[in-house]
Parts: sequence; structure tokens; C-alpha cells
Amino acid sequence: MASKASDAHAPLFASEMERAREFVDGMMAGGVVVPQPKDPGGGYTHEQHKRNFRAIYQGGQLFEITGDERYRDYVRDVLLEYADLYPTLGEHPAKANQYSGRIFWQVLNDAMWLVHAVQGYGNIRDTLSDAERQKIDDQVFRPAAHFLSVESVETFDRIHNHATWATAGVGMTGYLLGDEDMVERALFGSDKSGEAGFIRQTEQLFSPDGYYTEGPYYQRFALLPFLVFGNAIEKNDPGRAIFEHRDGILLKALRTTIQLSYRGYFFPFNDAIRDKSLRTVELYEGIAIAYAQTRDPALLSVADFQGRTVLTPDGALVARDLAAGKAEPFPFRSLLLTDGPEGDQGAVAVLRQGEANAEGEPATVLIAKNSSQGMGHGHFDKLAWQMYDNGNEIVRDYGAARFLNIEAKRGGRYLPENTSWAKSSVAHNALVVDETSHFDGNGKYADKYWPTQTYFSDAEGLQVSSGMIDSAYPGVSMKRTLVMPSIPGLEEPLVIDLVHASSDASHQYDLPLHYSGHIMEYDFEAERFVEGRPVLGSDNGYQHIWVDAQGALDDGKGALTWILDGQFYTYRFAANGPVTAILGESGANDPEFNLRREPMIILRARRDGEVAFASLVETHGSYDGAAEQTLDSRSLVADLTHKRVGQMDIVQLTLKSGQRYAVAISYNPDPDATHSAQIDGETISWDGYAGVIALATEE
Repeated sequence: MASKASDAHAPLFASEMERAREFVDGMMAGGVVVPQPKDPGGGYTHEQHKRNFRAIYQGGQLFEITGDERYRDYVRDVLLEYADLYPTLGEHPAKANQYSGRIFWQVLNDAMWLVHAVQGYGNIRDTLSDAERQKIDDQVFRPAAHFLSVESVETFDRIHNHATWATAGVGMTGYLLGDEDMVERALFGSDKSGEAGFIRQTEQLFSPDGYYTEGPYYQRFALLPFLVFGNAIEKNDPGRAIFEHRDGILLKALRTTIQLSYRGYFFPFNDAIRDKSLRTVELYEGIAIAYAQTRDPALLSVADFQGRTVLTPDGALVARDLAAGKAEPFPFRSLLLTDGPEGDQGAVAVLRQGEANAEGEPATVLIAKNSSQGMGHGHFDKLAWQMYDNGNEIVRDYGAARFLNIEAKRGGRYLPENTSWAKSSVAHNALVVDETSHFDGNGKYADKYWPTQTYFSDAEGLQVSSGMIDSAYPGVSMKRTLVMPSIPGLEEPLVIDLVHASSDASHQYDLPLHYSGHIMEYDFEAERFVEGRPVLGSDNGYQHIWVDAQGALDDGKGALTWILDGQFYTYRFAANGPVTAILGESGANDPEFNLRREPMIILRARRDGEVAFASLVETHGSYDGAAEQTLDSRSLVADLTHKRVGQMDIVQLTLKSGQRYAVAISYNPDPDATHSAQIDGETISWDGYAGVIALATEE
């Protein structure tokens, strides 16, 4: 049937229509299939019900756009089947340790079904007979909303992404059915007090900077119900001015989500599946809604990168304006994102530098994770960091141990190794004391504490992030400063990492660095375990670490070089006393092969009083396999030393060229304060928090 709309759809919208037609036509060819729920995530019935809500959603949109009654009839018939099935459902047979759904194994998926299905139903509802409409209203959507908001009140009234999906589904159903009570419950919680519900979630789950407390992966996931329900509120109750609420927090959160990515992929900290990117259904919808609200041309460049949109008037607007050439590069930049409802629960620092790619994103990004725990999906990784360069993750975060919706892997749920490895402190680039995870691995306790972001600067050529925490271990205070300096004679990026911990008691301190690449060389003597690799420990993640080699370094100094994608990286370190350098790999005690095998180096020291680690991650050289050409495969740095002068830190670099530089940290944020120190008989001075000072050249 010919489209009711113009045949001159913009290319992006036209291709989206063809994609939707192909999917929905395929579903229609297979007939109406609404099975009795049985399987966990990834199983047949689970996936069929997911396909069904997608077909209801897109089928309704196609009917709205084309007027083709085949789509209306199919959506109606599927919903009538659900009307026969839904009243018969009780607890899902595959329920686990989470609240059981009806159609799916957990309440969350039922809420996702409702959010999508109610939109598709809204596209066809007015064209149905009174009897059809009443049956679907009363036997699908009203009981589904009742299940989520009354029978599942423990989920509905949480401040959590599961509740966001639930309130969005219930509220949108209320608007469609003209049920004000349902809308009020969605907005203000089951008792309508405002202590729970959608509005409270916008106030508690995001910081003033638009950072979502569970981290980028779940920020992406939660954005769809936040923005879709926000859009419904705007259309049905414009006087509420939902997109202006709390200084425009919903639109701010959309932009922050984009900033929390590299080459399109989200920073994988906390419980994150690593292959999630800006090319995801939640952000196709989010970009369209945000663009319709703001007309921000930078959002069009994100849509162009995605190559997708949605079959709504907002999606059509994105496609038209993109085709008209209105896109501008998204302003990826260095920024500090505070955490917590008031912005006082730590922060995430994002430092970017280097030449930008076609999407406007600089080549390098460093993330300092000084944020709060992030509720149940948080990891025990206070003051951790990671780095990307040259299109790759160089200093890694493991993310979650989960094969999402792959039934063979524990039904697609989180694996036991998510707790025993992925959440543990040693699985991160974070200081570990006495082989025990931060907060003793207790998430509820950890939710009460967070680091302090003590300094942040995005000054060109000398970007800095500092943080500290004294609650991760009893009686131990930890602080970490990360610096991205520009130093003549060295390639960028460079990262200086300064870690301090102090205690009145004696402790073992382990500083892991998880990296991507293949070892080229290391400059210290080490025992190599070639016949049988020992396991590093017995608990708190250590049981999953194979030891490949280890060496005792009496002077606390050493270096390790690896290669990744034709680029060389050297990790050079100096501690305030002896260390043992441990070369290891994840994957021990993993009989089901659930863990990825990834390399790491761990610096181990035992100290009474203070421990200090100073290190440098240096980028250098290149390797062209096709041309069989290697350049500067060895570090350009001859030596690194670290000194404490009062409360100041001085890292001295001696290059193989003879040039010498000091990177000095005063920890005084006053830009007008001048500081000085003696380095090998030479006086250096700098202003403010940090400085790079050229020293006399070695002969």
C-alpha cells in the first residue's frame, strides 16, 4: 500500500523503514506466536517475547506512517493473544534471585515489554473496535501496569534503573488509557508521596552534571525510559516542563552519555558489557528526542555515526536535517563529572588530548574513576583509571563477567566470576591492601563512602586529576594523581601516575596495571614459571590470577614494554623501596572458561608507614607489519626517579637524548602560589598545582 506520507523520506528514515518492514514482515509471515513463558534470558520463549514487543512497537509505527492495515491487524492480533495469556500467568518458572516477572524471568524485562508495547498499541488503539480495545486494555495493559506498580512495589519504588523502566511503562500506559491515578503513581511513587517514582529518580540517580551513578553502561540503558517517558510527559502535560526540570537534567544526561565513550564504545567500568556502543536502540531514540527538543547540530553527527534513527516524527526530523547538511562535530572534550544527587559523592575525570578523528574525537582519553560505588552494579575500584589511545583500550577495565542472553552461560545472567573476579579490586587498576577488596567487598557498606576529587585541570599540555579516600580500608589513607603532560622529545600520550598510601600499621600493597597488548621486553630479572604457573592467592580475585613470572627489585625500579596495533607502550615505575614485580594473567580457577585471558603487571610492596609508587606510561615508536619496518621500539626514557620534598611530589625523567625534565605536584590549587624545590642541587620552581620544568641536560 502506498505511504500516506511523502515518498521523499530522507535516506536515514527511508532505510529505517525498510529495516522495520523486513523485520515485521518476517514476523507476520511466521504468524502470531505468543508462547507460554518458560525460559531464562536467551532461551526461546524469552527471545520470542522480545521479538513480539519489538514487532508490536515497529508494527504500530509502520501503520502510523503507511496506513497499511496489515500492520494494524498484526499488532492487534498479537495483543489479543496476550490478552488471553496474561491473566493466566503467575511467577515465571525461570525466576532466579531477583524479583520474578510474568512474561520474563525478571520484572525488569516485563517493564521493557510494557514500555515498547504500549507505544505500538498507541498507534493503533483508536482504529480498533470497542470490544477489541476493551479486551486489550483490561486484560493486557491494565493488569501489566498493576503488576509493575502494585504487585512489584519493591521494584517500582526503588531508586534504580529497574524502577525507571517500570515507572515509564506504567506512566505511558496511564496517559494512553486516560488513567490519572496510574500517571500519578508513575510520577511520584506507589503512595504518590514523591519519595519514589520517576520525578524522584531524575533527582537521585543523576548528578548535577548528568552523570548516572551506576556508570556509563547503565546510563545508556536507563536513558531510553527516562527520555521516552519524558517525551510522553512533555506531550501530555507540557505545563510540567519536564525537559527543564532540574536544570534540564534529562538532556544533560544524554550529552554526558555521549561524552562517556571512546570511538563510540562506552567506558566499561562497573558492570558493563564491553561491546555496547552509541549504536544502540536506547540512543537512537534518545538522540531523536533530544534533537527535537534542542535542534543541537552536534547531535546530528552522532546520528550520522549511528547510521540509524527511529520511526517517529522526531526521527524523521533528524533524518531530514542530517540530509540537509546541518550536522556539526560533537564537542568531545576533557571534563569533570561529579557524582551523587548533589554532586558531592566523588567524580569521574575525563582527560582528552591529541588530533581528533572525523567524528571530532581526540586520539587519547584517560578516565580517572573517583566516583561512588554505583549501587549493586558498582565495582570495588576506588581511584582506578583506564586509558585509550590510537583507537584501542591501552590500560584496561575488565567490565562485567557476563555473556548477556547467551543461555549456555548461566542463562545469560551475571556469572559467579562477576563477584569473584570482575568486581574485585585486584581486577582493576586500583591499589589493593592485604589482598582484600575495597570495603571488604561489601557493596552496601561501600555505598556509604566515596573518594574526594581534590583537583582537576584540563589545561592544554598539563591535564591533571587528583583524588583521595580514607575509608576503603580501616586505618589506610590513599591518594592518587594522574597527569597528562606534554614533554619535548617524547611522544604523546604520556601519563604520570602517583599513588600514595599511609597507615600506622604494616601492610602489603599491590598496584595492578591491566594492559592490552603483547609483551616485548622487561628490564628486570625474574623467575619464569614455564612448566606450571602458580596461582597468586585464594580469594578476593587473587584466585583467578596465574603467575607467569616475578622478580624482586631491591631499588623498586623497572620497566615493561608491550605492543598493540603497531604502537609501543612502556610502563616505567619507581617505588619508595623494594617491590616484587609480578607478571600475571587472568583465568585461573575458571573451570567453565568464563573469564577472558588478559595480562597484567602487579607491583607488590610491604611497608610500615607510607608506600609510594610513581610510574609513567609512555607511547613510542611504531611497527608496520606490511612494510616490515620498526621505529623506536624501545623506550625513549633512560630513567625515572621520584622524590618527596615536604608534601610535594617530584618525578624526574631523564631521556636517552640527555634531556631532563621534572613533573612537579604541589597539591596547592591556588594558581598564584609559587613553589620551589631542590633536585640534585638544581632549584626548580612552578606556579599552582603542577608544573613541567626543564632541567639541565645530561652530558
